[in-house]
Amino acid sequence: MATLGTQNISTSYVQLIKTSGLTGIDATIQTITDGNNVSSALQLSSVGVNSTGTLNAVGATTLASSLAVTGAVTLSSSLGVTGAATLSSSLGVTGAVTLSSSLGVTGISTFSTSINASSGTATIGTATISTATISTATIPTINGATNFSTGFTSSTGTNTLGTIASTTISNTGLVTVGTLEIGATGPNITKASFGTAAFTSATVAAHNVADSTTGTFGLTGVALGDIVFGSLNSLGSATGTVNIGLSLYPQTTDVVRYSIQNQGATAGTIPAGIFFATAMRFTT
Repeated sequence: MATLGTQNISTSYVQLIKTSGLTGIDATIQTITDGNNVSSALQLSSVGVNSTGTLNAVGATTLASSLAVTGAVTLSSSLGVTGAATLSSSLGVTGAVTLSSSLGVTGISTFSTSINASSGTATIGTATISTATISTATIPTINGATNFSTGFTSSTGTNTLGTIASTTISNTGLVTVGTLEIGATGPNITKASFGTAAFTSATVAAHNVADSTTGTFGLTGVALGDIVFGSLNSLGSATGTVNIGLSLYPQTTDVVRYSIQNQGATAGTIPAGIFFATAMRFTT
């Protein structure tokens, strides 16, 4: 295009740009027009710049103060923000993003390159990640399948895992299991209770002559229908306890009844000891 100096005013005035007002540039925002008074998408004042159309940044863009965007933002090169930036819609970035302060995005964000957070805390509501390498992270909830190619270590907190498919599980700490399925189709263990109770000495006569002694003791968690098994540590520890049998079963909730029978032909004394009882509950 030729310079204005080689053209007539009557044919070149439309190439000029001017303000729409009569006062020139002042504190009031004005639309910039051409010499024929056709409005552009650019608005200027002595304190600000507006664009009513598309704003593209193909080079490096640095903002020294806050950036508020209510529409979509797509950047083909780097974006550097030293102030707060709040976006109410999506952000698409194909180049590097460097933020020295906060960035709030309430819409969908797509990153074709990596996100690096060398310090601070990164909070992400919902993240869909095909491949991720995380050295240190606090993750409140993961919805969906998660594959770990290496070990899974949690030093604190509680981990709830839906289904574990593994041929070998090695655990050195405390594991809390709600329902445990044995094999591919069960049965399922839903409750296991264990406790101890003191037993005082008792005498049983020969078989068929008042040959048993019975009683109860408390076992927290046991209920009717549970399978109860256990031992008395004084059985077999003294003369006269040969041919002695022990049976345990739930009598009521949290109560186990025991029966000690003498299957021999000689009366015997059962020394005092401690009952060790375990109750297990199964479902199909």
